[in-house]
Amino acid sequence: MKKIVIADHHPITRKGITCLLKKDENFSIVGKANNGAELYKTLEEKNPDILIMEIDMPQINGINALRNIKLQYPELRVLIFSTHPEEIYALRSIKSGAAGYVPKTASSKIFLKALKQIRKGGIFLNEELTSTFTSRNVGETSAISRYKKLSSREIEVLNLLSRGKRNKDIAAALDINEKTVSTYKTRLLKKLKVDNLADLIHQSRMFQFS
Repeated sequence: MKKIVIADHHPITRKGITCLLKKDENFSIVGKANNGAELYKTLEEKNPDILIMEIDMPQINGINALRNIKLQYPELRVLIFSTHPEEIYALRSIKSGAAGYVPKTASSKIFLKALKQIRKGGIFLNEELTSTFTSRNVGETSAISRYKKLSSREIEVLNLLSRGKRNKDIAAALDINEKTVSTYKTRLLKKLKVDNLADLIHQSRMFQFS
């Protein structure tokens, strides 16, 4: 039986997952967390096999937090269950150490399929998503192709920009200096092929960053 910790700041999500797995003998929920501090404490105390995690919750620094967790707990299998669109975060989550990515718009059948695959040691990505990223029909001029070229840190900066954060706020949130934030903004303008900050924020919101 695999021990599971659920990290999500929405009580209904935590309860829903608990109900879904209640009768499954393959899993045992040993802890829950609704912010970063609780998550790290629970991981240390419970030493779970699997972490079901929302990457956008209080006191958690997105993909960067995932990388840190995997550094501290390399054997931990992480399933990202997030409000963020797969097109933007799924492959980056996998590259940062996650074993699977399921959006909260997915069915319970898909969620359970992902969890079972992770339990067996596999990696889960939606087949449709994989096809989207590997299809030769997706041109380099498409929005998805451009987003694929962004680094994890650029994604984080763009996410904060879409929420109306200033350079000073972004620098504090990511523990970098303001000059570095400006450098990231310049790179984002170039990579996403837009001319100004307003268009950059507009594009990011089209992909539901906020």
